[in-house]
Amino acid sequence: MAISVTAAASIVVKTSPSYPSTSSKLAHFSSLHFPAELRISSLRYNCLNSKLRPRALTLVASKKQSFSSLDELLEDSDKPVLVDFYATWCGPCQFMVPVLEQVSGQMIDKIQVVKIDTEKYPTIADKYKIAALPTFILFKDGQPCDRFEGAMGAEQLIQRIDTTLQVKQ
Repeated sequence: MAISVTAAASIVVKTSPSYPSTSSKLAHFSSLHFPAELRISSLRYNCLNSKLRPRALTLVASKKQSFSSLDELLEDSDKPVLVDFYATWCGPCQFMVPVLEQVSGQMIDKIQVVKIDTEKYPTIADKYKIAALPTFILFKDGQPCDRFEGAMGAEQLIQRIDTTLQVKQ
C-alpha cells in the first residue's frame, strides 16, 4: 500500500472568455430546427451575458512523494500532518479541494496536507474509525491531536489548525 503526498503551489493565470459558436452543438440531433436567433445558446450568450469578463484559472504545480504506509509518513514528517479522509463521490469532499489547496499554500511552512481516498484505503479508514466524510485528523509527532468532520471555509480551517497547534505546544 503506497500513500502519495502532494505539496501544492498555486499560480494564477488570466484568460479571456471563450465565445461559443453560434450554432447549437445539439441542434443536429433534434428533428426540430430553430433559426439561430431563437436557439438557447444564442439567447444565453448574446442577450443575457452581454459583458463577459476575463476569468482567472489556478494552475497547481505539485510534488508527489510516496510512502509505504501512513504510519511511516507520520513518523518521518518534521511538521504536523493534516489528513483529509475523502471519497470521490462525496460532494462536500469535492468542495474542500480548492480550500485545502489554499490552506496548504498559506500554511506550507507549518503543516503538511495529505489526502486519503477511503475507497482505495478502507483499512486506514477503519483504523481511524472514519464514519463521515470529509473527516480531518491533525497529527503532531505522529499522534492525532485534533479531529473534525464536515466542509468549512479556508479561514475557518486555518484558524482551527492554528488554535490546535498553539494548545498542543
